[in-house]
Amino acid sequence: MTESKPEWKTNSSACRAIPDKNPRPCPLYRKCGGCQLQNMSYPRQLQWKQSAVERLLGKFHPVEPIIGMADPYHYRNKVQAAFALDRHKKIVSGVYQASTHHVVPVESCMTEDETADRIMGTIRRLMVPFRIEPYDEVTGRGLLRHVLVKRGFATGEIMVVLVTVSPILPAKNNLVNALRKAHPEIKTVILNINNRHTSMILGETEKVLYGPGFIEDRLCGLTFRISAKSFYQINPAQTEVLYGKAIEFAALTGTETVIDAYCGIGTIGLTASSRAKNVIGVEVNRDAVKDAIVNARLNRVKNAYFYTADAGEFMKGMAANHETADVVLMDPPRAGSDEKFLSSLVTLAPEKVVYISCNPETQERDLLFLTAHGYGVEKIQPVDMFPHTNHVECVVLMTKCG
Repeated sequence: MTESKPEWKTNSSACRAIPDKNPRPCPLYRKCGGCQLQNMSYPRQLQWKQSAVERLLGKFHPVEPIIGMADPYHYRNKVQAAFALDRHKKIVSGVYQASTHHVVPVESCMTEDETADRIMGTIRRLMVPFRIEPYDEVTGRGLLRHVLVKRGFATGEIMVVLVTVSPILPAKNNLVNALRKAHPEIKTVILNINNRHTSMILGETEKVLYGPGFIEDRLCGLTFRISAKSFYQINPAQTEVLYGKAIEFAALTGTETVIDAYCGIGTIGLTASSRAKNVIGVEVNRDAVKDAIVNARLNRVKNAYFYTADAGEFMKGMAANHETADVVLMDPPRAGSDEKFLSSLVTLAPEKVVYISCNPETQERDLLFLTAHGYGVEKIQPVDMFPHTNHVECVVLMTKCG
């Protein structure tokens, strides 16, 4: 990491020095709804997020200054767009307006990868000569629902996923050739079929139209294989900061057994593996676990083991078998962890818990449970993973009392 990582404190003198308004707000932010803080200057956004974390988590322990980005633009390595016809029957792509299924046309986004945005534009143009119509949820007519583009920032490798309602894509080989001629950096193209009435973007069935069906990227000195359905952190620059803090908080010495709960494709567990005796990754997403196993092999990591299971049930089973763990790394979804998982964690009783959260509100709820069941909060570090949005990531170190 060569990027500087500014830290911001909330004090009265800083408040007076920080400009309130964003000098170059996105013209679409009010319609789009994706960047709720676009009206604020970036330093003011960081101050707002710092205050939010202090309000929610400050009762447990003093909060460290938030770590922001030196350049908080075009940081998203995954871009997804819905396709539709506007009132002039022109093909548009973009995002659903908040609480609706009306597509707000987006040609260039200030947070999305610029290469991915250009690929979206090429697909819009190619749909006309290839006679591909966007899918209409009301009439049931059309073919293309969404396009998903993933890009490895370190490797430059690109995946394009075409999400359709039918497995039949006319002239698919010619379409892929035309797309790759315009963007030769594309490594793989996948057809994903989603014919259900659902808000989920990807369906269960997919077919590789070109390339290996995955891309690779480098993060924290390791190589990771990324499939269409697997989770990979959106902002790689800040992910290295976030994971660095988590590993720092764990203070591993090489003798520990570490559980990586909600492990995804193994990013944080594999990052910790060089400092631990062994790492056990647990994840309910079977595709992600397959990727994690492959990622361990890619990086020649021999002390990391990955299982498809509910993390809470897995830890409960370990405790029943009198097995122990020294550290649990947990990175749950926005909904946080349920009481069943937290009870299993308390039963297993690791010495340290490093809790990474993308939602301080549910993290507060979970910390209330854990502090009532024998754990104390030692450190709290917010990290700005999603500039211009109201989301903030937070790493919390907890240790077992007594």
